[in-house]
Formats: sequence, structure tokens, C-alpha cells
Amino acid sequence: MGGTGGIAEMSVTQSEALATLHRVFGYEAFRGEQEAVIEHVVAGGDSVVLMPTGAGKSLCYQVPALVRPGTGVVVSPLIALMQDQVDALRALGVRAGFMNSTQDFDERRLVEAEFLAGELDLLYLAPERLRLENTLDLLSRGKISVFAIDEAHCVSQWGHDFRPDYLTLSLLGERWPDVPRIALTATATHATHQEITERLNMPTARHFVASFDRPNIQYRVVPKADPKKQLLSFLREEHAGDAGIVYCLSRNSVEKTAEFLSRNGVEAVPYHAGLDAGTRAAHQSRFLREDGLVVVATIAFGMGIDKPDVRFVAHLDLPKSVEGYYQETGRAGRDGLPSTAWMAYGLNDVIQQRKLIQSGEGDEAFRRRAQAHLDSMLALCETVQCRRGQLLAYFGQDPDPAGCGNCDTCLTPPETWDGTVAAQKVLSTVVRLQRERGQKFGAVQIVDILLGKRTGKVIQFDHDQLSVFGIGEELAEAEWRGVIRQLLAQGLLAVEGEYGTLVLTEGSGTVLRREQEVPLRKEPKKPVTSRSGSSASSGSGRGERKGRAAAAELPETLLPAFEALRAWRADQAREQGVPAYVIFHDATLREIATVWPASVAELGGIGGVGEKKLATYGEGVLEVLASLGGQPGSTPDQVPDRAPAQAPGPQMGEPDDWPEMTEPEPDWI
Repeated sequence: MGGTGGIAEMSVTQSEALATLHRVFGYEAFRGEQEAVIEHVVAGGDSVVLMPTGAGKSLCYQVPALVRPGTGVVVSPLIALMQDQVDALRALGVRAGFMNSTQDFDERRLVEAEFLAGELDLLYLAPERLRLENTLDLLSRGKISVFAIDEAHCVSQWGHDFRPDYLTLSLLGERWPDVPRIALTATATHATHQEITERLNMPTARHFVASFDRPNIQYRVVPKADPKKQLLSFLREEHAGDAGIVYCLSRNSVEKTAEFLSRNGVEAVPYHAGLDAGTRAAHQSRFLREDGLVVVATIAFGMGIDKPDVRFVAHLDLPKSVEGYYQETGRAGRDGLPSTAWMAYGLNDVIQQRKLIQSGEGDEAFRRRAQAHLDSMLALCETVQCRRGQLLAYFGQDPDPAGCGNCDTCLTPPETWDGTVAAQKVLSTVVRLQRERGQKFGAVQIVDILLGKRTGKVIQFDHDQLSVFGIGEELAEAEWRGVIRQLLAQGLLAVEGEYGTLVLTEGSGTVLRREQEVPLRKEPKKPVTSRSGSSASSGSGRGERKGRAAAAELPETLLPAFEALRAWRADQAREQGVPAYVIFHDATLREIATVWPASVAELGGIGGVGEKKLATYGEGVLEVLASLGGQPGSTPDQVPDRAPAQAPGPQMGEPDDWPEMTEPEPDWI
């Protein structure tokens, strides 16, 4: 825009947008890139927006839809969540509706009539509906303010959530060239970013890329031993009574893990594509509406989940890509409160994923891309550097060179050791089997040979006669498995065939010839189990620890008020049949308990309390506080200064303890 007229127009846009943010959503200021995105879209420009989960992407299209004339059309891939998304907007006083296959004829006709009459601020549609000519005809007869394409990474055919119907969405720009489009995602590398732009045909779109950092999430990877028991210990010690998601690779693992947790006192339900639609919907609804429920799921669960108080995301199996991992862990801590991304990772994960790539569908190019994704994921798991820094670097952003201070590698820096000799022993065993016997075996047999175990299989194949038999007694079985895992991760070993046998790679020879050193990571004796680096007490009961993370930064004197507000919110949610966060987020309740407003006017100054919620719930909140008596005394350092509310295994031995390599070289080299 040029000239004074442009400046005046921009100031009007800023004024309207800020007024809408405060009136509807209850916030005084935009956060990060939100303001710039909203100004651009309100002015009629196309945008591609990359923001992490919890950074407030939805406001980037909701505010323009409320400011611009007409109805904002939101393309969302998640039919099952549209009702909750609409309920949350209606609770704010926004006129929202949706059209999908769950509605009967009369319900759809009502929404169509509201759209044509200009009585909707936002209309949610699944991408599949935009393939229907009657839907396109309906949209052409109404006034559209903006098209929002949510979860835009679904357009990427190389991505982890590819949806073929997203490929047709370029027609929006062709049929409605004057309506601004905004494509949003929380997960995209530079390549996926470009693919979104090209496939949606948005060549002139302005790109907004926010920081992918989620500082409230603590990233942790622990050596996998007995994963279900490790998970149970993690939940009992750190997240008893908290809501969370546990991801497993297979449906069978999902079922068994959910049953195991339930049997051991953790309320958990399974979710995978093999369950009937009614069961999936019921379990998803419970997760959104109940406090403290754990969902054990395949990757079929989670995209678009707006639940802000997910306190942890756990992985019992290795994700296929860093994008998938980031997307899944990003479902924790949307409210900005402390949360955990926890993963158990071991040798079998590496072998299984390699086998899946080899045996899966797709051409050679697809396999190469899948292998590259897996290599990046393995590098993240095996790093001795800051995990958050590695994540940010993967997405093309500059990490803090000093580290984040809130991941396991920062809290308990891992040691490395010279594993060249150990690597040579493993590789030599593989060589001996292939060259002397014409055989290929998996990791279990390799380890048994190195340890000198005369198992039935070892005796059957006369492997106790190999020169490498028993040369690895200085390490324990778990340590040898760790060596093999890291060699696979570094590409110095490969997996082949249906049975996951180990074979050499091009890089193996350089190690055997002593042309390359092999640094390996030592695993900590005890994984970090709390944000301070010490174990959390496991003696607290479920009730005592419920909502622990949400209340973590509150003074002890204010906890009764916070819990009373949560109980009141739960009653309101049950009466209305909506998730508790639709009433108020935990962060809002925490601020209410801290500020302790004495009037409706003071309550209106709390972040997240817009006009509609103030009118609906204001008196109820004040009654809860009044029932507790006066505000407890607090010292200045107990009540934070208020800024404007913004939109929302065993250790390896030391190298010196290892046998030295002497000339002539032993015959296993």
C-alpha cells in the first residue's frame, strides 16, 4: 500500500483486528507473527503460514473472517472434530457451522440457509465436499470472506498425513480469485513448504514462518527395555492424573498397552483404524471432555485435536520421520504449560523401520525418501547434542548454541566413547558368517556369538567354531545391542530381508580397515525423570497430583481456588456437553486464581475472557471465588507481574578399560 490512504486503511485494519481479538477472544495483544498474518489476509493477500502447534494459527483466519465481510470457509480434514471446533467458537459468540456426512438432510439445509443469508462467520468443510458440484455451487451463491486451508501439509505426497483430496484445493484460487487464501500447518520442512505452495497454486502468497520452538515441552528419549513398564513408571512418577497420548506402531500394541495401563490403575482407552467408527468417536469424545484420560493410539489419532491440557505425548515405537514426531509431540502443552515428549527407543525399532521401508509399497524414489526421513529420525534419537536444537535445525531454524536446558541431553549430557574396536568386532562377525559360512543372521545371533553363548542355534550352526566366538565378553548383552543399534543409525550396518538380517554397507570397510573412528553414545544409568533432573516422588496419589502441571507455578495458598475453579468448569462442561477447555483453558483459570478479580469488570481483564464468556460465566466465577472467602495473602514475588494477555541402560566401560589393539591384528579383523 502506498500513500496516506494506504496508511489509514492499514490502521483501520489493525484497529478492527485488535478490537475483535479483545472483544471475542479476550486477549489484549497478538502473539508473534499473528498480527502480520492477519493484516495481510484482511487486506486481501494470500498467505502460507507455518506455526507450531499452540502458537495460535486458528486466530490467523478466525479474526480475518470476523473482520472481512462474508463467511470464512475453513477446509479441515477432520470431520470427527468439526462439532467441537464449532462448539468452541459458539461459546465465544462466533456464528459458526459445519457441513459434513454426519448430518442429516435437514441439518445440512439449515446450515446452507444460514450461509446464504450471511448469518455465519465461519463454515467448516472437509476437503472431500469440495469435490461435489453442489457444494461449489452453494459457495458461489454466498459471500466468502476468506478460504482457510488447515493442516495444509496434507497436500504433500511425501508427507506423513497425505490426503489426496487436498490436491484438488487449487480450484479455490481459480474459481474465487478475489478471495484471499491462507494455508496453515504446524509441520513442514523447506521441501514440504514449497510443495504446499505449488500444489495449492499460491505463487504470490506471502510466507510467514514462526519459530518451531516449543520451550514448554521437555524432549526425552530413554533406552527401551520393558517399554510398557517403563511407560507406567513414567506416568506414575510424573503424570499421574494427567491427560496424554501414547503412540504405538501397531494396532495390537495399542490394544495391549491400553489394557496394561487400565489393569495398573491408569485410565486408558485404545484408538486405531481397526476399531469401529462408533468406538473411535466415543473414545475421542471422552478424551476431549474428561480430565486425566490417556489415549493409546496409532498415528490415526491426534491431528486437529485442540485439547490444550495434554500434558504428555509418549512414543513406544520409533516414528517414521521427524515431521511426524514433531507433529505428534506438538499435541502436548498447547496451553504453554510444562509438558513432556517421552520416547522409549531401542534396536528393534531401527530394524523394524528398515524392514518396513524395504517391504513397503512404492517405487525406489519413495524408498529413498522414506530412508532419508528415517535417517533424520535416528540422528535425533542418537544425538549427544541438544535435542531441541536438532529439531530446530531440521526445520531450517537456528538453535541456541548454548542448548535449551529442557531436554534430556541438556539436563544430563551424555558421554561418548571410542567404539571403533566394538564396531570392528560386530562387523567382523557379520563378515565371518557371510564369507566363511554363506550365512546371514540378525542381531540376536551376532550378540550371542560375541558373548560366547552356546545356545541351541549357535551349536546347530557350529558358530562356536568361528574365530569371533566369545571375543566380546567385555560388554553386556544390552551394551552390544546398543552398539549394533548405533551402527545401524550411522549407516555402518544395514538390515536386509524379511527376517531383518544384518549385512555390511559401503562404509563398513573403512571401519574394518581402521580408516574411520566410530564414536558411540553412552546411555545414562538413569533417564531424567523430572524437569529439575531428579526423580519425582512416586508416592503421590492420583487425586493429589491431578492437574499438577497446570498448577505448578501457583503459590500453595492459591491452589484451593484453582481446584475449585476446575471443579466448577467441569460441572459447566457436563451440563453443556462440551469439552472443559471450551469453557476456559487452565491458563485462564490459573490467572483468575492469581489475580482474584473482585468484579465482573476486573474479570474482563483476564486473558481468554471475551465479552460472550464474561456475560455467560462471569457471575459464576465470582461466586466460586466468593465461596472461598477473601484472597489469601501473597507476597509480591508470589504474584507475577501481568503483561498484556497474548493470544495463544548399563554404562559402557571407559575406553581405557578395553583391550588394546596390538599388532599383528587378531584374526577377527
